[in-house]
Amino acid sequence: MTDYRTDARRVTLGTSDLAVSPLCLGGNVFGWTADEAQSFAVLDAYAAAGGNFVDTADMYSSWVPGNTGGESETVIGTWLRSRGNRDGVVIATKVGMHPDAPGLRASNIKRGAEESLVRLGIERIDLFYTHRDDPATPVEEIVTALDELVREGKVREIAASNIGADRLAESLAFSDREGLARYVAVQPHYNLVSRGTYEGPLAGVVAANGLSAVPYYALASGFLTGKYRPGGGEVPSARAQGAARYLAEPRGPLVLEALDKVAAARGVEPATVALAWLAARPTVASPIASARTAEQLPPLLAAIDLRLAEEELALLDAASA
Repeated sequence: MTDYRTDARRVTLGTSDLAVSPLCLGGNVFGWTADEAQSFAVLDAYAAAGGNFVDTADMYSSWVPGNTGGESETVIGTWLRSRGNRDGVVIATKVGMHPDAPGLRASNIKRGAEESLVRLGIERIDLFYTHRDDPATPVEEIVTALDELVREGKVREIAASNIGADRLAESLAFSDREGLARYVAVQPHYNLVSRGTYEGPLAGVVAANGLSAVPYYALASGFLTGKYRPGGGEVPSARAQGAARYLAEPRGPLVLEALDKVAAARGVEPATVALAWLAARPTVASPIASARTAEQLPPLLAAIDLRLAEEELALLDAASA
């Protein structure tokens, strides 16, 4: 495996002092398609490569029969304790979509934080996201509950995932008006075949307020790795159905063609190019990508060092428009 430890670069999330790797390791597979041993191997390899930003959620992986949610947090917490490296890892987790406590009422936010702290075995969550906006709950209640967690020292910084432009702007305005904790990042669904889920009003609010974007589905459920091709047959993966749907969209094959062209010219894999394109987008700080095995990490990590030329970015932009 290529050694990336010489790359000590970090990016700062929004107006916070959180300095994180330009590639965030997604923990959704831990306790799902990766058991504890596999998860530890991935985490070890990521950390050895200089990575320090791990993303999880309280509801991962509640969709697996027999699981209740929190399995990913538990795996990460066990790993942190066994490696003794808590201070060197920025842990991001989320609240609001656990099947036993959906929504963002203040009581749910506080309960979720407390339970995540226990599973992770840590005293403070570095970055705490609202997992999905809850329009039934006023932003005043949500932000106030999050601010209390910050003041209590249980959360370092707050962020929002799956939120619309208007609600984000309203939340930020309330924080500013009342002098409360303020979102420093958003986690949108965003990639080469899903640009409208972020670009436009939401990206505008993020840019205008000095926030950072940490996109999920950065590789479109694996589609942008190039594993899924027209007439290529079935790929054995838990995400195959989600990834294959992009083949039915007009831009899907066009994006693969553009990725192949750039990847061949650069001597890298399509996934590396897809992540490098995303990292080059305005406001994007650290795309999220996950790996079931340590062997899947090198092309993801390689994106950190790949700087695409203007003509390469333009080619990808046109194919994904």
